[in-house]
Amino acid sequence: MSDPLHQHLHAALAATPPTPLCVAFSGGPDSSALLHALAQLPEARARGLRALHVDHGLHPDSAAWAAHCERFCAALGVPCEVLRVQVDSGTGRGVEAAAREARYAALVTQLRDGEYLLLGHHRDDQAETVLLKLLRGAGPEGLGGMRALRPFGRGQLWRPLLALSRQQLRDYVEAQQLDCIDDPSNRDTRLARNQLRHEILPRLLQHWPQAVDSILHSAALSRAAADALQVQWLTAFEALHDPASGSLDARGWLALAPALREPLLDHWLHARGLSAPTSAQRRQVERQCGARAGQLPCIRWTGTELHIWKDRLWALPPERIVDADWQVPWHGEPLALPDGGELRLTVAGAHLAEPLQVRLRRGGERIKPDGDAHTRELRDLFQQSRQPPWQRNACPLLYADGELVAVADRWISTRGTAIFRQAGAPPHWRPGR
Repeated sequence: MSDPLHQHLHAALAATPPTPLCVAFSGGPDSSALLHALAQLPEARARGLRALHVDHGLHPDSAAWAAHCERFCAALGVPCEVLRVQVDSGTGRGVEAAAREARYAALVTQLRDGEYLLLGHHRDDQAETVLLKLLRGAGPEGLGGMRALRPFGRGQLWRPLLALSRQQLRDYVEAQQLDCIDDPSNRDTRLARNQLRHEILPRLLQHWPQAVDSILHSAALSRAAADALQVQWLTAFEALHDPASGSLDARGWLALAPALREPLLDHWLHARGLSAPTSAQRRQVERQCGARAGQLPCIRWTGTELHIWKDRLWALPPERIVDADWQVPWHGEPLALPDGGELRLTVAGAHLAEPLQVRLRRGGERIKPDGDAHTRELRDLFQQSRQPPWQRNACPLLYADGELVAVADRWISTRGTAIFRQAGAPPHWRPGR
């Protein structure tokens, strides 16, 4: 137990609950040092120590790397599972971000109840992260760097090595003669983090040898400030957020101080599985909150649309591209709609005597709602209702013999009412966004 890494992990395990442990194992030097050192500790093995390796399939040697990780773990007597993922590089976020997103999505599905997922991030990684956040205009939350422990899926994500340096881990790898994967992408200085690691930080350290210590000290102060502010913006969030619609009070949000406004917005977006805006996009959202009545501002960035409607903020995933001629026959069974929504009858097992044709708006549609003296244009009905604008073109229209008999479950004609009465159940529409 004389090795600094063993001592550090022994103390870290003693300070945490006796939860199961799982290492996110890339096969690189950092995660290899972490997994190997843990495997030497009986208290780690007693927690069911295991490993997960994500094969992104982005490099010709990725399958060989996965096989290496399996052999490494087998030699330690540690169970290892390989997760193969598809990286969507067409999102506009870049391959690095897309790979990270795919990796975390795979890991979160495999984590067991209460399990800790351990990552090999160290203090040099933390310094790089803080610098990247600074260059992107982050506030106290971002400048606080990576949290050592945070909720993740059914368990927690744990970074137990943030107090140790990269060199300490490399020293362990050399002393133990560990065979590690050398991923050439880690030397590609076209990637922002690698540019900082190989070009910027070495130059900073030449002039300011204590640069990493200073950066991490500032990060700790920022983290403390972010935690103090969180109490305030969480209280504001409860007041501004409508759980039923998932929207935020736009004017109330805009009235907050920037130190509360920015983390509240990020919290709301992340809780909805959406990405946070850049500083420029954030300023655009703030400007559009003052849009005149009748305007329908929409601010878009990769993976997210933010609408301002009826003095509220609405965050959505990007609209799907749908074939304008889409239509299908419907007998009343649960029907998946092009936007990810669903149309069904409200009674399980109910069905229509004759199928209806379901299609989307093409413009100029009219219906005479049951009990209404007038035939009305859908455009007017939607404008008079509280139907969000982004849902209107995705609203399923139901036709019988070419006649519009129902606009989802919103407006139903006399003939449509008879059709659904015969089926024994009215329709129900769940929008996809």
